Amino acid sequence: MGLTARIRTRDGWAVSHAVVTVTDMTGTQVVRAEADDEGVVRDATALAPGAYTVIVTAVGYAPVASSAIVTASGRAGIGTVTLARQGGTELPPPGPWTVDPAHSTVGAVAQHLGISSVRGRFTDFSAALEIAPDEVTKSRVEAVIRAASIDTGNAMRDQHLRSADFLDTERFPEIVYRSTGVTEAGPDRWTVHGELTMRGIGRPVDLDLAYLGTGADPWGGTRAAFRATAELHRDDFAMNYNQVVQAGIAAIGTTLKVELDVQAVQGESLPQA
Repeated sequence: MGLTARIRTRDGWAVSHAVVTVTDMTGTQVVRAEADDEGVVRDATALAPGAYTVIVTAVGYAPVASSAIVTASGRAGIGTVTLARQGGTELPPPGPWTVDPAHSTVGAVAQHLGISSVRGRFTDFSAALEIAPDEVTKSRVEAVIRAASIDTGNAMRDQHLRSADFLDTERFPEIVYRSTGVTEAGPDRWTVHGELTMRGIGRPVDLDLAYLGTGADPWGGTRAAFRATAELHRDDFAMNYNQVVQAGIAAIGTTLKVELDVQAVQGESLPQA
């Protein structure tokens, strides 16, 4: 085996689309090899003893160059090469992720009487993420929320929210969000562009997303945590009901703040209990 290397992110995840290029002292390319799904590079080309330059590249990552000395064995063991994302921003490992509703919250906050807030959450939802391996902007998310699962802690208020004045859950049982693109907004932060369909009306909605990190869970899986916020205007979705109390103050504010605390499991499905 002539060339061996392991390509990893700073978090220790494999970079499966990395390319290792080896040039001799004249600048001539002598080896070019791609990493496998585990981020491992193996190439059987025997190298003449001497000094070489090794360059590791991957789309979305800053390139790394180093020197290597090949001995009489003809082997070049590069070891582990760590790549940093362009701009220093890290991501979870690429591939599919499934949101765990038991450890996630989909909440909303509305102003009440102009002086306080009413908080609610949806208790029945599902969502899936696809982290692109080569370009963040190609990542995708889709979520489906059962509108009737709204819970504000008050049964009478919840029943009103399910009515035609607001969510109209009998006619429109699902709220759906599908992303259309992602742009970087800073270290570990992104703006997710997408369309939210509620009450049968689709409107563009951006999510301000923060990536909080990854870690192992007790069931042998890998989990990633995210937090996202957005603002919605009820009028955009034909929820025009309101009650005006004294001094012209509306009982319910027209702007809703959406707050998402999400925990996702690596893979296309949740682990079996």
